[in-house]
Amino acid sequence: MKDLGKTKFYLGLQIEHLSNRIFVHQSAYTKKVMKHLYMDNVNHLNTPMVVWSLDEKKYPFLLLKEEEEILSPKVPYLNAIEAFMYLANCTRLDITFAINLLVRYNSTPIKKHWNEVKYILRYLHGTTKMRLFYSESNS
Repeated sequence: MKDLGKTKFYLGLQIEHLSNRIFVHQSAYTKKVMKHLYMDNVNHLNTPMVVWSLDEKKYPFLLLKEEEEILSPKVPYLNAIEAFMYLANCTRLDITFAINLLVRYNSTPIKKHWNEVKYILRYLHGTTKMRLFYSESNS
């Protein structure tokens, strides 16, 4: 049996060991998702969701209307949602609510929902260095 030292990378999680603390993040996975969805060179945003409006026409999470088309299977909507869920379950709790709203439309996503996916990707682009911090202190 050989000791390989401290774990640095595990199932997409990056682990940084410092004295008396550990940082866990997924910046490499986030960058990989961004590149896969061709969103690696976008401007970043400060919030993971579009601001809600009381105006029904501007609300992004409405049900499908008769004049709107469902997204083509070529649009990687489900791939993006899957990647977001993995990020949210492991280290990116800040996008959980926005993903919860988008998951409702997996069977019939429309262009508004795809725009919300791109909005979250722009937010992730600006926050790839966010980390979870664990301390070894007992207090």
